[in-house]
Amino acid sequence: MNVRAIQALRGKLALDQPVYGLWITLEAPSIAEIAVALGLDWIVVDAEHGHLDWRDIAGHLRAAVRSETVVLVRLVEIDRGLIKRALDNGADGVVLPWVESADQLREAVAFAHYPPAGKRGMGAERATGWGRGLAQHAREANEHVLVVPIIETVEGGRNIVAISQVPGVEIFQLGPADYSSSAGYAGQWEGPGVAEQLLAIKDTIRRHGRHCGVVATSDDNLLERRDQGFRFLGLGFDAGLVIRSLSASIERVGRPATITPDLTPAVAEGTKVAKPPNHGEGMHSSEKGSHS
Repeated sequence: MNVRAIQALRGKLALDQPVYGLWITLEAPSIAEIAVALGLDWIVVDAEHGHLDWRDIAGHLRAAVRSETVVLVRLVEIDRGLIKRALDNGADGVVLPWVESADQLREAVAFAHYPPAGKRGMGAERATGWGRGLAQHAREANEHVLVVPIIETVEGGRNIVAISQVPGVEIFQLGPADYSSSAGYAGQWEGPGVAEQLLAIKDTIRRHGRHCGVVATSDDNLLERRDQGFRFLGLGFDAGLVIRSLSASIERVGRPATITPDLTPAVAEGTKVAKPPNHGEGMHSSEKGSHS
C-alpha cells in the first residue's frame, strides 16, 4: 500500500481538485510505468472484463512502487477472497462493479478492512513486505484503503441516497454503458435520458460529501466532465487511447480506421489487395521445381 500516494490523492480531492488517471486493460507493465512517469494521480488495473491474470496485476503494481500514483484493482465481482487477494498483493484499493444497495456496499467495505472493523484476513504477502512489515501494514491499511463502487445500473441509481451514506467510501465511479444497458439501451454509451440521470446521481453523491468519477470519451469530453463536477476523471482505457491515436493517424492518410467484432482489417475503397503466389505462380521458370 502506497500511503504517500493515497494521501496526495486525498489532498487534491479535499481541495475539490480533479485527479486524473488511466484504466489499464493490457498486460504490459510498461503502460503503468508510462502513467507514473507522466504524473497521473491514479491507475485502475481492470481485471473485470479482460484477460489480465494475477501475474499481470502484480506487474502493474510493481511498476508503480515508490511513486505518487495510486493503484486500484477493478475486480470481477464483490467477493471476499478477491478483495483480500488484490489488497494482499499491494493494491491501494479496489473498484467494485454492479453495486446496487447500501447493504452490498457495507459488506464490501468490511471485506477490505481488518477486524474488528471488518473481515479481511491477515496475509504475509507483498502488501506486508512478505510478513516482515505486518504490524505496520495492519496499522495503516484500515485508515487508507480505498473502496470505489461503480454505480452502473438503474437499480443502483434508485438507491444512491442510501449508498452514498455508507461509511468508508470516498469515491464513486459511474458506468454509463452498463447503466444504459440496464435502462434498455444496450450498446449505447448514454442512451436516451441516461446522461441526465447520471448527472443527478453525481449531484447526490457530491451532496453527501463524496467524489464521483467517470471515464472521458475524448479530450473535449474530459473538460466537459470536469466542469460538470466529476473529480475522479479517467483519461480513457489504454487500448482505447492507442486505437484513438492510431485511427487519427491512419485516417489522415486516407485509410479506413474501423474495427469490427471479428477483428477483420478494413480495406480502403478502391484498394487492390495483392495475393501471394500460388503453386509456383509468379516464380521464374528456373526456380520452379528447385524445392522438389
